[in-house]
Amino acid sequence: MKRKTLFIATLLLAGTLVSYTDACTRVVYIGQNGMVVTGRTMDWKEDLKSNIYVFPRGIERAGADKGNTMHWKSKYGSVITAGYDIGTSDGMNEKGLVANLLYLAESDYYRPNDTRPVMGISIWTQYVLDNFATVDEAVNELRKETFRIDAPDMPNGAKSTLHLAISDASGNSAIFEYIKGKLVIHEGKEYQVMTNSPSYEQQITLNNYWKQIGGLVMLPGTNRAADRFVRASFYINAIPQTDKQQEAVAGVFSVIRNVSVPLGISTPDQPNISSTRWRTVSDQKNKVYFFESTITPNVFWLDLKGLDFTEGAPVKKLNLANGEVYAGNADKHMVTSPSFKFLFEAIYN
Repeated sequence: MKRKTLFIATLLLAGTLVSYTDACTRVVYIGQNGMVVTGRTMDWKEDLKSNIYVFPRGIERAGADKGNTMHWKSKYGSVITAGYDIGTSDGMNEKGLVANLLYLAESDYYRPNDTRPVMGISIWTQYVLDNFATVDEAVNELRKETFRIDAPDMPNGAKSTLHLAISDASGNSAIFEYIKGKLVIHEGKEYQVMTNSPSYEQQITLNNYWKQIGGLVMLPGTNRAADRFVRASFYINAIPQTDKQQEAVAGVFSVIRNVSVPLGISTPDQPNISSTRWRTVSDQKNKVYFFESTITPNVFWLDLKGLDFTEGAPVKKLNLANGEVYAGNADKHMVTSPSFKFLFEAIYN
């Protein structure tokens, strides 16, 4: 008993210490009659100058701008949110597959003498949205580890230590983390929540400890990743399970607002434990992508059923970086635009 108590205490301390280097939370809601909704927060020390893009099918892409890299042609159209207009950080494709890129300080992509083709971390999320309709399809391909990750520093100098969560219209989920150069995958409907440090295995252990206490008795309340993981895990399963879109979307928004970090909170030299900048909620049954900025008063959405994803259709952009305000269905505000340029780094052989 003493050994078990010491083990749990060690994990709690580890979560406390490590979690000062992370941010963002992702949850998956599984309601009735196929109602699946994924929500996430984006927390960062500064404005990421995010914009939303609509990418049609048939775009020729590469995992880097030169050298030995991956090449593909997009099978599915998608709606995505870009960070700094250098990479895809969040999005949903026309099949209802959602991908969310979050910070993980423990990410380590390096393998000695690695000659596999390069995949830029900036385009990794887009690669998944372009190519897969379901979590199962993505897991079966990514577990082959046919490419290596290229992870240049972000424009503000922060390290691109990230991990990826995906979910599909059936409610299935997968978490992808690179730990000591090895891809670790967790797949299943039970993996509804992802935050940041420590690694996912330790997050699960910490959450199991809090489950024994019970969310109606006590929940941890700080903005640390381990605490946000516990709160999100409890609330996403405590809210009513429904098939009504309005109630399901509102419920998911309420959960991710609960784990958001107040505007103005930041930690010097740790850009990733900071204020929530924006939130997205993806209705995977009805194919609607909701967006909420913390500095504007409204929620708006893009209805994927009304967007043109046909091959050859133009890329569309919804400008957000200058504080534009939208409300309701924003499909009509999309404008034809070139795509942003993905950020790559020369690590080629």
